[in-house]
Amino acid sequence: MDSPVPPPHPSEPRSEPRPRRRDRHGRGMRGPVAPPQVPLSVSRAETFRDLVQDSVERLERRWPQLADVDFMVLDVPGTHEETVPLGRAVSAAKDQPAQIVVYRRPVEIRTKSRDERALLVHEVVVEQVAELLGLSPESVDPRYGQD
Repeated sequence: MDSPVPPPHPSEPRSEPRPRRRDRHGRGMRGPVAPPQVPLSVSRAETFRDLVQDSVERLERRWPQLADVDFMVLDVPGTHEETVPLGRAVSAAKDQPAQIVVYRRPVEIRTKSRDERALLVHEVVVEQVAELLGLSPESVDPRYGQD
């Protein structure tokens, strides 16, 4: 005959956890922090890259030859100059396509809002494209300097 197992003493820890009926503060189960279509965290660098890409796409409609240009975003310029550049254009070499670089941190420091940042990014991209193509910024984008 099996003897029944006596219940544990109240001061002894339970061997199996009790099922939780609600969360710790009694508010019920929590839902998702954000809807599925909204990214939970987009870094500043990713947001900045999107601004540059938007500007490039805007210009590529008018200047299809920009499809052969590599557009890059770097955090800071590598050279120590008297003034900090916001961007740089590099002509095509024998084995490398032309490049336009936009420096994220100098642009972010000079702007306060996303709208200001978008305007400055577009101006920098337009100026670098103009330098690369040997044109004036106004001929690359007629709205240059008007925003």
